[in-house]
Amino acid sequence: MPLFNLPNIAADLPEAWKSTVLGQVGPARIKVLRMNEMSYAEEVHDYNEGLLVISGRMLLKIDNLTVTVHAGELYIAEAGVPHAVLPGSDGCLVIVDV
Repeated sequence: MPLFNLPNIAADLPEAWKSTVLGQVGPARIKVLRMNEMSYAEEVHDYNEGLLVISGRMLLKIDNLTVTVHAGELYIAEAGVPHAVLPGSDGCLVIVDV
């Protein structure tokens, strides 16, 4: 089983907000990316998306609410719910698509 140093992988990615797939567990794809203080446009999926902040923080806009996800916290963006990342988000993010 491979061992991943998530912050190092994210730091070495050529672009922020461009994830790389680490692997798959059953139907779930596991990805990592680097956040860089910039926003990320609103999106909606037909699947649940787990957003696990490894380092830093992520500011999410869900409906008209701002949700701050700190290092060590996981937010589940449910299928069909639009969500966007607000400016000021930074660090390492793991995404689990289910």
